[in-house]
Amino acid sequence: MGELVAHLRDFRPEIVVTHDAHGGPTGHEDHVHTHRVTALAVHAAGLERLYPDAGKPWQPSALYLSTHPHAAVEAWGGHLVAVGKALRTVPGERVTATVDVTPWLDRKVAAILAHRTEVTRGAAPGLVAALPAPERERLLGTEYYTRHDLTPTATAQTELLS
Repeated sequence: MGELVAHLRDFRPEIVVTHDAHGGPTGHEDHVHTHRVTALAVHAAGLERLYPDAGKPWQPSALYLSTHPHAAVEAWGGHLVAVGKALRTVPGERVTATVDVTPWLDRKVAAILAHRTEVTRGAAPGLVAALPAPERERLLGTEYYTRHDLTPTATAQTELLS
């Protein structure tokens, strides 16, 4: 975590993006772990007494968590339920940002398919590999995020001091 804090303090991003706490619709343990480490490091990066040798404190303004709303993942249901996958999703009203990624869909699919061991054993990347291109675009062309503000507002600071 100290290395990530140092990187955040050096790079000084305004926004950090990571997986949500559920690990995506399939709950992949690597995604859950990535979420935990990133969320902790983002908060620690703004605190001068944590990792004092990692550079001058820097607090990004927001953390965006990649998530999947119920409605969007219902389209996946027929593909994932067939292999017994539980879907970890959130209510649509929790989604605060959507991004059309169809211009970069080839890169996204290539990154998914780079998980070679999962492509061959029936995990989500393998299901993606088996989809025809129009289905890939329909199911993967939009990404969803929940924004978490990291800098306290004046109201929150007043409440803390009360």
